Amino acid sequence: MKKSTCHNLLIALTYSVTLIGGMFFGYKFLKDQGFQFQRPVQFASNEHTEKVDEIIHIINRNYVDDVNADSLNHLPIDSLLHELDPHSIYLPPAKANEMTENLEGNFEGIGIEYYILKDTLLVTNVVKGGPAHMAGIKQGDKILKIDTLMVSGKALPREQMIGRIRGRKGTAVKLTIVHPRDSQQVVFIVNRSRVKVSSIDVAYLLNPETAYIRISKFGADTDKDFIEAIRSLKSKGMKKLILDLRDNGGGYLNAATGLANQILEENKLIVYTEGKHEPRTDYTSSGGGEFEQGKLAVLINENSASASEILAGAVQDWGRGVIIGRRSFGKGLVQEQFPFGDGSALNLTIARYYTPSGRSIQKSYKKGYTAYKNEIDDRFNDGELTGDNASVKDTLKNKNIVRGGIQPDVYVKLDTAGYNKFYSTLVSKKILFDFVYDVLANRYNPVMLNQSIASFSITDTDYKDLLRYAQNRNVVIDQKQLSVSKSLIYNDVKLLLYKYHLGDAGYYKALNLSDPMIKQAVSSLQ
Repeated sequence: MKKSTCHNLLIALTYSVTLIGGMFFGYKFLKDQGFQFQRPVQFASNEHTEKVDEIIHIINRNYVDDVNADSLNHLPIDSLLHELDPHSIYLPPAKANEMTENLEGNFEGIGIEYYILKDTLLVTNVVKGGPAHMAGIKQGDKILKIDTLMVSGKALPREQMIGRIRGRKGTAVKLTIVHPRDSQQVVFIVNRSRVKVSSIDVAYLLNPETAYIRISKFGADTDKDFIEAIRSLKSKGMKKLILDLRDNGGGYLNAATGLANQILEENKLIVYTEGKHEPRTDYTSSGGGEFEQGKLAVLINENSASASEILAGAVQDWGRGVIIGRRSFGKGLVQEQFPFGDGSALNLTIARYYTPSGRSIQKSYKKGYTAYKNEIDDRFNDGELTGDNASVKDTLKNKNIVRGGIQPDVYVKLDTAGYNKFYSTLVSKKILFDFVYDVLANRYNPVMLNQSIASFSITDTDYKDLLRYAQNRNVVIDQKQLSVSKSLIYNDVKLLLYKYHLGDAGYYKALNLSDPMIKQAVSSLQ
């Protein structure tokens, strides 16, 4: 595992292995990236050459730039699109159908988060007021059977488990469950429904005047959720705001501009889009926002993309706040979806995003698709992510790098202390996750954790049990590397424990105690 992928690894893995089983936000994020949907293009046949011809025709009519599309007709479809840009893609029927269902909001569920522990679905969170909560399912329950399918003890693909719990509103799922410390099986019939979940990960006061809000994606109601959070925080004395957009991959454009409305004064250009076949479209603030005056810091990193870059760029161009962190991802292309009669679809770039000052957010992709995918690793190898501020500026200048994205006003380097091969093994084999959910969660309770958040640490007994747990999973203990990673392991286990018992709020409150970007943001807002 490359070091450049290590930062915030715990955050990323928490959400990749803790699956959302009944919360569907409506994955309309492609729409937010500029996706629009046309009527299906009908084919006289499904021959590959005919589809390539139609794709080239669509490119000629709609692509963002001038291109000699006819020169591409000898290439396979994927290669053809990679010649254009990294975000124009072809979706086979199954993938296109899945995406369409997501965009239409057909995936609803029962309101649980679950984790695959030893080939068993462990319920790690139940949304209050959701179908599962109303039915009596609780955190710590283990799902043995979904309808007639036995899932416990079988190494089923994750997609099969997820697909059987999710489904359309109004349909029912039968779950066979075992409660913690109980061997008796209980059957629940749960009616699926749309579950309301805030798109704000956490919002709380760091100190009497400074609030922290984290948004990991821009969903349909992010701007509305932001307004509610701001009003609540202002009632508690908030005067300054740290808005965390790190690892925010984007989402609805309207959600980003709607949130910008809450922090920018009236008649401020937020972003504009433009392409060869798409006239310039301006998005301007309407005024009357909930946080137009207070001091503001926006946190970004190399995984902040698209809609999050739009917001950060508007804040920076208007001098509304300070941007802290590392250069953002650089995704500034708008896609539109063109479906075909056989169920497949083309997502084609039709325009670019520009900040109010006219900066293109999109980073260069002239070196090709593979180089584009590896660009963040290159940033690490060049020292852009880990060097001091002066060395980063020299690196970018000397290599004549076309930056793209949003360059922060205050740079905070990537901290890789403790990351090594041994630690990577623990993470890749999910040892830390499994140990916390399988063993440690039963030793602590939410009340105790909440009362000792600033001082809590796992015990020496917990740590020794973790090492035995790892050895039982055929992990060789490298004492030298273990010594280097020990403090990181202690902290990660603490964070996972807080995530399990106190959810996102507890997780980020614990994480932020030692986060260098948070410390820098608090200092910058003085």
